[in-house]
Amino acid sequence: MDAARPAGWTTAFVFGGGFVILAALLFVSLTYGEADITLRQVVEAIANPQDNPAHHMVRGVRLPRAVMGLLAGAALAVCGALLQTVTRNPLASASTFGLNAGAYFVIMAAAIFLPALKAGAPLLLGLAGALGAAAMTYLIAGGKRGTPVRMAVAGMIVGLVLSSFTSALQLLFETEASQLLAWGAGSLVQNDWSGVQYAAPWIIVGIVFVMFRARAFDMLELGEETARSLGQKVDTARFTGIAAAVLLAGVTVSVVGPIGFVGLIAPHLIRLMGLRRHLYLLPASALWGAVILVGADTIARMFRSSIGELPAGAVTALIGAPWLIWLTVRVMKDRQTQENGSSMSIGATGARIPYPVLVAGALLLLAVLITGGLMVGTLRLSISEVWLAMTGGGQEFVRSVVMDLRLPRILVAAFAGAALAIAGSMMQGAVRNPLADPSVIGVTSGAGFGALAVIVLWPQASAAMLPVGAIAGAVMAAVLVYAFSWRKGFNPIVLILVGIAVSAIGTAGIQFFVIKSGIAAAPGLAWLAGSTYARGYDELLRLVIAVGLLGPFAWRLGKRMDLLAFGDQVSLGLGLKLQSTRLIATAIAVLLAAAAASAVGSIGFIGLLAPHAVRLLVGHHHRRAVVLSALIGALLLVAADLIGKTVIAPKEIPSGIIVALLGTPYLLMLMYRSAVRK
Repeated sequence: MDAARPAGWTTAFVFGGGFVILAALLFVSLTYGEADITLRQVVEAIANPQDNPAHHMVRGVRLPRAVMGLLAGAALAVCGALLQTVTRNPLASASTFGLNAGAYFVIMAAAIFLPALKAGAPLLLGLAGALGAAAMTYLIAGGKRGTPVRMAVAGMIVGLVLSSFTSALQLLFETEASQLLAWGAGSLVQNDWSGVQYAAPWIIVGIVFVMFRARAFDMLELGEETARSLGQKVDTARFTGIAAAVLLAGVTVSVVGPIGFVGLIAPHLIRLMGLRRHLYLLPASALWGAVILVGADTIARMFRSSIGELPAGAVTALIGAPWLIWLTVRVMKDRQTQENGSSMSIGATGARIPYPVLVAGALLLLAVLITGGLMVGTLRLSISEVWLAMTGGGQEFVRSVVMDLRLPRILVAAFAGAALAIAGSMMQGAVRNPLADPSVIGVTSGAGFGALAVIVLWPQASAAMLPVGAIAGAVMAAVLVYAFSWRKGFNPIVLILVGIAVSAIGTAGIQFFVIKSGIAAAPGLAWLAGSTYARGYDELLRLVIAVGLLGPFAWRLGKRMDLLAFGDQVSLGLGLKLQSTRLIATAIAVLLAAAAASAVGSIGFIGLLAPHAVRLLVGHHHRRAVVLSALIGALLLVAADLIGKTVIAPKEIPSGIIVALLGTPYLLMLMYRSAVRK
């Protein structure tokens, strides 16, 4: 009896305290806003409504918003708890699995191309997007063999891919997409009860259904073999768990947009309090998920009078990112030993092509693409006209087009691609994870936050301040990651997971700036998508200096980086200074990525694609990989620039989006191949 008593007190505290806090937050939510409404008016509006503006405001606007926050928070928390159990991954949630990004992309596409379908069947669209994203994440992370880190990073990659597609739609269809900007950042704003009436039945039925399956989920936590020996139908339990999670995520996103971290915080909070049986875990997670989201929405409205209302999704990210950092540094310390990095093996081509042939072929193809870029544009030029312009002959106008407009732009693309590829190679080698690149440790979102901060907060600033803001944001993000990872010796798991958290903080800031500026954020969105448009010799000079100085350092680290591939214990035994090597390698990666971001904006996929392709060709030979990665990175971005300015000319598609569109099928195939070989 005495042994059971603490569990009883814990249960009473979790549920009793949760209900008290939720009730208090609901009343605060109903009283707080632009209109001055007292607690007494709120109580009267609920208990004895009258025909007056205050009561109409409470019952028609604020109460639906509060109830929607309660439902959405409960749904996301239960979704996270289910995903964590089914995948046995403590980092799983609707956001880390890419469910939110998938649902957001599909609903955005439908709102633009099939508005009638978006209005009539938002749940179907949300489910399709969430299910597709979950399937991609699960497969490329290795399915049942996927580690928590691979799952988290794979989910982030899927989210990046789908976010790039969403950004493309936002840029190409600004008017239609502008109506969904607030929703896309995660907003609980409700103008009537329609959203609640639509979502409530699905969410309630979904939660009740999984409650009846609680014992089956308990069995899954014992391990697959043990569960089967006890008569549990493991595959059926997994399917029902994932199906329910996708349903809850799809419904929620279709009404309030993608809101992250609720499904990560609430289940972990309940487990830390000692409730692990799903009969208690699921309803307790739902209760505290509601507390978190209603509280986040209330905090968001407190900023309305000064800087505009923050989206609830940005607030949950700001709350959840520190939680993820804490979870990484404290709760995951046992896993750090068990999963100290990931295998860098991704297979290889059947017959190795000689390294000199690879370099010569890449240089030749790069020369062909550069020549094509000089010829193609609004003004079509022949190869002879380009040659004359390059040698100082021909018409003055043609020389101006080639030498002042096209050549610097193409060279900027080449050097930026090379910088990003070297940065990706250094990052993957440093953390021994083939899914890593500078965007994983928050450099990309930090640069985006810094650039948009300049655009939105300092609109009178000169164009030269944009790259300064981008570099400052990128370096600040990297410093935060280093600060939290230092005491763990830059352990690959800690570095990646803290980077994901810092990236979430940067993304939350970006979302706020986009919402605050609305259509005025179009230049910022173009920058975030990655663009080589109108780049000149100033940007080229910065990139040449960065690549010229840091590239040789990256090459010289070759032998030390090759030792890192053997694992920490072997590397230490061979005399390698792990911490300093990782610090230098990641510092080079961050500086190169920041330089590229300051010139061409946020382009993340080159740092993933180029090193993978090189590793297939030359294996684990870092010095060769650095050179060949630089060439392939340059090829990718020059090709993306060429395609982006010709496909829908005279309108241009940002190069970053073209890279994502071209590289996504290859990347997903490569990630899956890496996982099945693990």
